[in-house]
Amino acid sequence: MGIEEKVPSGILLTTVERVVNWARKSSTWGATFGLACCAIEMMAAGAPHYDLGRWGMEVFRASPRQADLMIVAGRVSQKMAPVLRQIYDQMADPKWVLSMGVCASSGGMFNNYAIVQGVDHIVPVDMYLPGCPPRPEMLIDAILKLREKILHEPMGAGGRKMLEQRIAAGKVPVVAPGAMPSSYRSDRLRSKQWERAVREGREEQLRIENWMNDGRHLEGGGRW
Repeated sequence: MGIEEKVPSGILLTTVERVVNWARKSSTWGATFGLACCAIEMMAAGAPHYDLGRWGMEVFRASPRQADLMIVAGRVSQKMAPVLRQIYDQMADPKWVLSMGVCASSGGMFNNYAIVQGVDHIVPVDMYLPGCPPRPEMLIDAILKLREKILHEPMGAGGRKMLEQRIAAGKVPVVAPGAMPSSYRSDRLRSKQWERAVREGREEQLRIENWMNDGRHLEGGGRW
């Protein structure tokens, strides 16, 4: 299924802002920046089993000048904070930051003088992902939600003011607690399961049950 099937007449009317944001959100390239155990889950998300390449972002760049998404995967020490900020400053605009895991978001269990209590003290954060560590499916879901945010970002010098007006008017999607994961929306059976799990307060349990029932972690003698 290609765009020619969606637009059989061959004519598509839109705005420059919409096209540019569509291109930006469809090809986010992550900066290679793993700090702790969350980085292992980030690597797994880019591996063939989860395949971030399905969304055009399998390319993790070693150079910050070729990246536009920083995934802060793990705790940030006071010694690493200026390095993180330098890499962020070297990334080309527009750029986005995803705080992966509770340690990056709030310091987590490391409530001491050596760890920054939240990476938002160093760089502006666009998306927070909880968990210790969050699974690759959770990272992918957070990236997809970030893509929705990128799609609605206004352009131009007055972009921030326009964005505030859109938020006030309710024209920007807000990810509410219990929002259905993107992997469940296309499956009618799983979407009904999710709605029931939200009512019962067991969303995470449902994720784990479905993952175990799939049995993919048992294929090839458990090597996946």
